[in-house]
Amino acid sequence: MSSRKKTLLKVIILGDSGVGKTSLMQQFVNNKFSQQYKATIGADFLTKEIPIDNNKSVTLQIWDTAGQERFQSLGVAFYRGADCCVLCFDVTNEKSLNNLTSWKDEFLVQLNVSNPQDFPFIIIGNKIDVDDSKKIPSLQKKLHNITHNQLGGLNYPVFETSAKDSVNVEAAFEVVAKMALQQEELNAANADLNDNYNDAINIHLESESSTCGC
Repeated sequence: MSSRKKTLLKVIILGDSGVGKTSLMQQFVNNKFSQQYKATIGADFLTKEIPIDNNKSVTLQIWDTAGQERFQSLGVAFYRGADCCVLCFDVTNEKSLNNLTSWKDEFLVQLNVSNPQDFPFIIIGNKIDVDDSKKIPSLQKKLHNITHNQLGGLNYPVFETSAKDSVNVEAAFEVVAKMALQQEELNAANADLNDNYNDAINIHLESESSTCGC
């Protein structure tokens, strides 16, 4: 029986303070939800293994980052090596939706990816369990405007979730796992290409050196 191949993938959850980033992570990893709000200081992470197919499973290392502005300067240390980014907002807080663009831009600057348009993002609107009267007016229209205009017109997957009631949380992170795996495999392939290119240059230089009559 062949052993299952395992891959470690790093996922970053970003969004304003209080949108439910910690609750989403706790619900997904530990099936727990707490009504008591406690702000994340700096960053924290949890891991969970997810089977992808019969021969492969991935371990998601999910980083929950502080939404407060005073911690944003720490981003570069936490973002390094990320394979996917979750942009999270509160469906009752329009400011948190509008700020997704800033979170995305800051992430790409800090991570310094070579092809930012290809980096995988997923958008989560959390707290759909609240009464409809408290939700952002014309949410779908405004969300469409954010994703198609301010976020570059890219087809990012969008999930509306409830960390409290565990609605769509598992489904969202399954998509995160698949997107992160594709990114990790792409990075590995690009690294192999660079190694092969450098090896070819070295062989060429060594060949020129050996034939030199100096």
